[in-house]
Amino acid sequence: MNKSRCEVMSKISRLLLATTISLISSASYAASVTLYDQDFESPNNPPGYVNGSGSGYDDLSQQSVNDLYGGQPAGFSFAQAFTVETALLTGIQAFGTGYKDLSGIGGNYAIGMLSSAQNDLLGLSFNVGFFDFFNFTVDVSSLGLSGGPGAPFTDGQTPPEFHFTLFDNPLGTNTTGSGTILDQASLVGTSSAIDTLDWTNGLFTFDTSGATNGSVILQIDLLTGGYGVMDNFKITASDIPGGGLNPVPVPAAFWLFGTALIGFVGISRKRKVG
Repeated sequence: MNKSRCEVMSKISRLLLATTISLISSASYAASVTLYDQDFESPNNPPGYVNGSGSGYDDLSQQSVNDLYGGQPAGFSFAQAFTVETALLTGIQAFGTGYKDLSGIGGNYAIGMLSSAQNDLLGLSFNVGFFDFFNFTVDVSSLGLSGGPGAPFTDGQTPPEFHFTLFDNPLGTNTTGSGTILDQASLVGTSSAIDTLDWTNGLFTFDTSGATNGSVILQIDLLTGGYGVMDNFKITASDIPGGGLNPVPVPAAFWLFGTALIGFVGISRKRKVG
């Protein structure tokens, strides 16, 4: 290969590499919309969180999730089956001294559900518009519960496993979800002590390209672990996987393409020197 051709190839390689790096860099800033962002630290007042309400447990209220967090944001509401509820994580009413949470991730409240006795379900309905990806991040932990019959439900050995299913919702109904499954995933936490919160973070990207009209329902179900809690929801709709979440996962294809180009540049330079 003559010198001029080597120089041309090297310039083309550098241009392609710069383009690839630009694509990788700009991926994080591609269009996305935040559909839901909730840390459950501000229950509606009134009625406000009432400890033990209807539950018989010192650290649990069976007020519906909508009672405490419906309308956050305005117009938003949950659908739930059975006793999806709000758990108190701090103070002397929570397991006597407050749950141990060295990370501080949980704050004062979290949303909890049983894995057995009944099929507790939580449904969140959204419209993703023309976006192809529904992105979701959440923290989960087991929880012991105290002061009520059958407590603690966790045994310190069986980790909580939460299952997330994204349903098509062509009628735009507000339910816990049924019908056509667009995508699904599970998140398994750790086997923490019954008085200790040990949070596991999950970040999921669900494909919504098969949705009829953009309306979807995220169904949440605790499969194993006795009792578990969830906190720090963030949900976005985006045209790239993970868009609007931090950290944003970059598609593997970008890295493979970039690596190949870097190698191509290296070969071109080597040939030029040779």
